[in-house]
Amino acid sequence: MNERASVNTPDMSAFWMPFTTNRQFKSASRLLESAKGMYYTSIDGRRILDGTAGLWCVNAGHCRDEIVAAVQAQAAEMDFAPTFQMRHPKAFEAATKIARHTPGDLKHIFFVNSGSEALDTALKIALAYHRSRGEG
Repeated sequence: MNERASVNTPDMSAFWMPFTTNRQFKSASRLLESAKGMYYTSIDGRRILDGTAGLWCVNAGHCRDEIVAAVQAQAAEMDFAPTFQMRHPKAFEAATKIARHTPGDLKHIFFVNSGSEALDTALKIALAYHRSRGEG
């Protein structure tokens, strides 16, 4: 580890990392400080190819200028709108754009924040559908 890495190494005792051998990782940590395009940069300055797109979260690449600008513009207008009885018009615009590309009669969009929330919601929708048909 070079001098740059040792200066930027945080106290790692409080964060328990999932799917990681914590003691081993913390004794020889691999820390990232930034990303651009399809590469991460480690705290010691190495470029690392992000072969899994941030675990499938950044398929368009990291820190793309046009995406950063769009996120900044939206956050400056409204950073969050609740989905319960209220919503921002852009959510409806996004749903309409997505629905234009879905096959057949799959024309209703339900936005979620994560894979686990998507799975939980899909299960609830399936259960409600079957209950409505008397198949509880």
